[in-house]
Amino acid sequence: MTLSESAALEVDQLPDQLAVDTLRFLAADMVEAANSGHPGMPMGAAPMAWTLWSRHLRHDPADPNWPDRDRFVLSAGHGSALLYGLLHLFGYDVTEADLRAFRQLGSRTPGHPEFGETPGVECTTGPLGQGLAMAVGMAIAERMSNARFPQITAHRTYAIVGDGCLMEGVSHEAASLAGTLGLGRLIVLFDDNEITIDGAVERSCADDQLARFAAYGWHTVAVADGTDIAAIDAAITEAKEDDRPSLIAVRTVIGHGAPDVAGTAKAHGAPLGSDQLTRAKTQAGWTLPPFTVPEQLKQTCANLAAQGAREHVRWLTRFADQDPAQAARFHRAQARLLPDGLRASLRGIIGTAPRATRQSSQACLEVLAPIMPELVGGSADLAGSTGTNYGEVITRDDFSHRAIAFGIREFGMAAILNGISLHGGFRVFGSTFLVFADYLRPALRLSALMRQPVIYVLTHDSVAVGEDGPTHQPVEHIESLRIIPNVTVVRPADDAETAQAWEAALERTYGPTVLVLSRQSLPQLTIGSSDANPTIELVATGSEVALAHEVAKLLRATGDRVRVTSAQDRTRFTPDPTVTTVSIEAGVTAGWEGTVDLAIGLDEFGHSGPGAEVLAHLGFTAEAIARRIQG
Repeated sequence: MTLSESAALEVDQLPDQLAVDTLRFLAADMVEAANSGHPGMPMGAAPMAWTLWSRHLRHDPADPNWPDRDRFVLSAGHGSALLYGLLHLFGYDVTEADLRAFRQLGSRTPGHPEFGETPGVECTTGPLGQGLAMAVGMAIAERMSNARFPQITAHRTYAIVGDGCLMEGVSHEAASLAGTLGLGRLIVLFDDNEITIDGAVERSCADDQLARFAAYGWHTVAVADGTDIAAIDAAITEAKEDDRPSLIAVRTVIGHGAPDVAGTAKAHGAPLGSDQLTRAKTQAGWTLPPFTVPEQLKQTCANLAAQGAREHVRWLTRFADQDPAQAARFHRAQARLLPDGLRASLRGIIGTAPRATRQSSQACLEVLAPIMPELVGGSADLAGSTGTNYGEVITRDDFSHRAIAFGIREFGMAAILNGISLHGGFRVFGSTFLVFADYLRPALRLSALMRQPVIYVLTHDSVAVGEDGPTHQPVEHIESLRIIPNVTVVRPADDAETAQAWEAALERTYGPTVLVLSRQSLPQLTIGSSDANPTIELVATGSEVALAHEVAKLLRATGDRVRVTSAQDRTRFTPDPTVTTVSIEAGVTAGWEGTVDLAIGLDEFGHSGPGAEVLAHLGFTAEAIARRIQG
């Protein structure tokens, strides 16, 4: 008997409407108690959520981190009250007190779902579209894990999205790649209620979403009545049998059952109010006090949770039969343990000839590949330029490889990497030019917020890019990344520092690391050279460390005593109050000013021309900088 069939038996004796109304009114009660939130989406989408969770989702509330559980992502994160209600019904550690504390400071039921705050929440959602993209990442991770561990990985990824998720451009980037890769174990339910915050969807969007997703290569199906649980069930069953990713468009009514606001934008982002809520409950024949779950429903959900627990036990039995070496490899990847000999392997890339740090990074990846098979990643169509050629890429027919061709989809790439990381079992990296960090920044921010150890390889680090001109020459980008909380930005200067940077990035398991790398060749340096009793400290990063050494030579020739410091991670630099400190970085001076005595940088855009000429034109030569210091 399948999980769906056995689940159907459990709910056979329970009126589905009882479960749906419970979810609707739990959500409305939460929003009302908080006097803040979005009741409309939960009230309209409750039937599809109940159908999925009661008949299809394979999970074990007693162990929310079971590796082979189905994943559920509420991409329409403003409907968080619906998710919290589901978690409460099915026995996750989300209590009635937690529901009553919805949106309150310090509660486990925040306004939008937050990974790490609420048991059973798979990812932080709310910035629309990113949940869908993370679900695509989870589905990719499932296929890659299945290719490596076919006996112990075979689950599905489900998501609920809204109109806003599908309007955001990241939905295109992620859905296009999902169709290309044929992610048949990804099923997305579209809460098609035709309403956004400002009013009717038709005012701003006339897309045929089913045709759009069909063009991506998805299986698509429409459910005309969002209250028809049998039809929703049949659509999900049909989707599970298709080898393509699936979009199920379920026509719903936002704020279903609220007499005066149902089907309007008024139901979207404000409490119903006591009068509307009372009338909605009366209309539904609901007489129970706020936050009440009927005993019959409690028992049904407990039985469904027990079925998930039995599935978990069967998985544990299969896992116990695995080859011990395979099992150990699986455990190591899940625990994010690093291989023995990591440091020695990385230090082996250190040479004497000048080369770009993007090439140093490529050398690091080449030594990491054989010792860290769980390290996967790719680029936004720039593997050769960013030094991230990483072997064969995964395809819809073969997910055993470690490289991912993300295409020209920076935002989608970063959000998908978050999903792969959240899935577990892999360490991930993604690359593009530093100037295009602007395209992926919202997902990088979520990496930091969710404390995911995604490694961002961002190259072509300054105006030294040259001929491509100011559109491709980053100026403000390094500083703008440094100000994001929980993001470590590292700008290495040569082979040795690049090896150190990769080691530190892999050791860091509680947040993202950005590796800022050069396009141009840089010399191999002896970092930290210093005169006795220095009077001037030149602190530089990355490409400018070699320049700082040249400046130091000129200063010494006129009698100054100089110390050169590479601050590849500026958070580790502490100014010495006994010397005059001067920062040298080919980017904006904000962030350095107030930290050092003199900040030398570029508070303007670049120019088109050969890199060395652009630097000279902007005063970034050893001679020009020495003159500024000597004043």
